[in-house]
Amino acid sequence: QVQLVESGGGSVQAGGSLRLSCAASGRTFSMYVMGWFRQAPGKEREFVANSWSDRSTHYSDPVTGRFTISRDNAKNTAYLQMNSLKPEDTAVYYCAAAGKMWAGRTAGEYDYWGQGTQVTVSS
Repeated sequence: QVQLVESGGGSVQAGGSLRLSCAASGRTFSMYVMGWFRQAPGKEREFVANSWSDRSTHYSDPVTGRFTISRDNAKNTAYLQMNSLKPEDTAVYYCAAAGKMWAGRTAGEYDYWGQGTQVTVSS
């Protein structure tokens, strides 16, 4: 069983930055795919970014060039650096983990989820 705890959400003005953290329990963090999803009010949960066990990274089109996912396997922690934030980035952001070396962009591929952290971007 893996437990995920997000932190780092908050309120910023457009153009600002935030860094989200996701602390994971478990001994095999390095073998997991770590992902970030977000859900805005009235919308479905959508893929933001993921990091495979080989450290390759993948991003959704809306965040490419602005967000960066990273991981520190020694600390069992994944990060999402968000720059040039826009009001449309406002959502609850969820950390997710998949117990395999590769995973895609579908929420159903992920086995474990954090509780979510609110990000609000004002214009």
